[in-house]
Amino acid sequence: MPEEGEFYGKHGEPRKYDSSFKGPIQNRGCTDILCCVLFILALLGYFAVGILAWSQGDPRKVIYPTDSRGQFCGQAGTPLEKKGMLFYFNIMKCASPMVLLEFQCPTSQMCVETCPDKFLTLVKAYTNKKDWDYYKTFCKEGVSNIIGGIPEILKQGLCPSMLTPSKPFTRRCFPALGLKGGLITVGNNSHFDDGSGTMRDAKDLVDGVKNATVVMEARQVVMKIFEDYTKSWYWILIGLIIAMLTSLLFIVLLRFLAGIMVWVMIVMVILVLGYGIFHCYMEYAALKGEAGSNVTLQEIGFQTDFAVYLQIRQTWLAFMIILAIVEVIIILLLIFLRKRILIAIALIKEASRTIGHVMCSLFYPIFTFLLLAIVIAYWAVTAVFLSTSNQPIYKVFNETMCDHSRKTCEPANYSISIEKTQCPDSECLFAFYGGETAYHKYLIGLQFYNVFLFFWCANFVTALGQMTLAGAFASHYWAFKKPDDVPAFPVFSSLGRSLRYHTGTLAFGSLILSIVQIIRVLLEYLDHKLKGAHNKCTKFLLCCLKCCFWCLEKCIKFLNRNAYIMTAIYGNNFCTSAKNAFFLLMRNMIRVAVLDKVTDFLLFLGKLLIVGLVGIFAFFFFSGRVKAFEDTAPHLHYYWVPILTVAVGSYLIAHGFFSVYAMCVDTLFLCFLEDLERNDGSAERPYLMPENLRKVLNKKNKTEPAE
Repeated sequence: MPEEGEFYGKHGEPRKYDSSFKGPIQNRGCTDILCCVLFILALLGYFAVGILAWSQGDPRKVIYPTDSRGQFCGQAGTPLEKKGMLFYFNIMKCASPMVLLEFQCPTSQMCVETCPDKFLTLVKAYTNKKDWDYYKTFCKEGVSNIIGGIPEILKQGLCPSMLTPSKPFTRRCFPALGLKGGLITVGNNSHFDDGSGTMRDAKDLVDGVKNATVVMEARQVVMKIFEDYTKSWYWILIGLIIAMLTSLLFIVLLRFLAGIMVWVMIVMVILVLGYGIFHCYMEYAALKGEAGSNVTLQEIGFQTDFAVYLQIRQTWLAFMIILAIVEVIIILLLIFLRKRILIAIALIKEASRTIGHVMCSLFYPIFTFLLLAIVIAYWAVTAVFLSTSNQPIYKVFNETMCDHSRKTCEPANYSISIEKTQCPDSECLFAFYGGETAYHKYLIGLQFYNVFLFFWCANFVTALGQMTLAGAFASHYWAFKKPDDVPAFPVFSSLGRSLRYHTGTLAFGSLILSIVQIIRVLLEYLDHKLKGAHNKCTKFLLCCLKCCFWCLEKCIKFLNRNAYIMTAIYGNNFCTSAKNAFFLLMRNMIRVAVLDKVTDFLLFLGKLLIVGLVGIFAFFFFSGRVKAFEDTAPHLHYYWVPILTVAVGSYLIAHGFFSVYAMCVDTLFLCFLEDLERNDGSAERPYLMPENLRKVLNKKNKTEPAE
């Protein structure tokens, strides 16, 4: 019997027996129509924003770097098609690498075919025809016709005063900085001529380009990771295919050997974690006495070469402690929940049987994935077009004192403008993209609308999948004769009902969740903006708010999920379904708190086991620890790159398959609770739960229904 007593009345009355009830009702009406209309209008507005962004935006601003005149370097079909690199006349004027990546430097920039690869000054190049021909490729047009020599060229800003060896990074020419004997070098030299006859240290480039060494190291890491992906992508794909086949094998085995598989799964997880602890200990012991192995993680700091961390004993000690804690927690949970695990196994067995009769449900996550991919792609494209729909803004840049510094200007007639007359050494250079029109003023609002609709649409797609699967699984549970009374195409029937009658309900639940999520985004944005400026009180307040809204989001997700199940069965609106689901769960609070979470825990162990098995296989393959794979495995800079990729991909694949199981278990759990309230096991009111679940609960029908 359900948990009776004080919960009845306070949390609603239990369901009454209804002889006509045979699962999800067919005669139902549209629910939450107002929210459905609002969602449709919001989508129409979303499409309008997309069309407006696509008509105004220019993604070339993201793809191609821009020179001082606002022209795109390397754009196909333009005179600069073959000039894909952006060259800075004096990179020491740039404040930081982030300025180079996001904004313009206060120095002339032009598009070039290749970055300079040697030291050369204007004075030296001007006296040698071969050097001058090379140097002119980094000068503006018309430099050959200048009368007056070097002083006039520098006065008009047609050429840089010097060239330094550079390397391309994000289509921009950065100094080829390096480290040699503890000294910063550029082009293997620690000194260079700045073009005025003065020898300067290479570290001056670092002062001008703050954190350039970090960018250089990051660039090297990124390039190495990219190379690793190019060498191992097909092996990564094979690993993901293995993860998919392993997940399918688990699903099939759960269908026929649910009880055995659950216990095998539990034992395997414990063994895999145990092996992880043993491996970490062996690595920890092997490093004993090794030079430099006793350095602490705090002393070594951040290193771009992650292999360095694996040579430190403290790293393996930390891994060992973490795995040991996880192992102990899992073992303790299994000890305390051993009785509830039997009921959970019975639920999983029934879920396996249900999925076996509704096999197409296993492929429904593919449909959800495709819809989410469309939503994400639309949001990303719209965001790019919105962020690139500004107009080019030009500003005055100068070296000496000037009253017009940083004011907007027009490059077309700047040479005869009053700003140029008063500030002869100033230039009108492209600064950034902006605008003063009404459209540009509301760009931030449109970006916010784009983000909010992204959350709403993504949550709607997820909710549609939950309600569709819930309707299909509920139709199987409430069928008097299984599988004869189950509809021919339960998933398609449930999908049709959800879209036809309950679009408004799905939109309502998704809207509530989206509002909470957008508030969390705003809190994170506010925390980022105030970082370093707020005091301990505001920091504590923001932390509390973020924690509260995180908890609220989890509660709403749980409530929405159960509300969609009730809507799929009874066809009520969102508020009624949420209330009925909440009261049903409150009347069975202990079962909800323990039994439902035990099944979630067991399914999580299944995902963990798949990730562990595939991850261990990937580790031994890519790390070259097994001699049989030494010649087959690709030689990589960082073998953890494909291992981590395979592990994350395996989890996502396993989560996709097991999410169907989780939804099936949640649906059957609510149906099981209602079955206990509706029926009493008599001939007139027999339990519809499967026989193995009745045995675990010590329930039985007085007269079994005729076959």
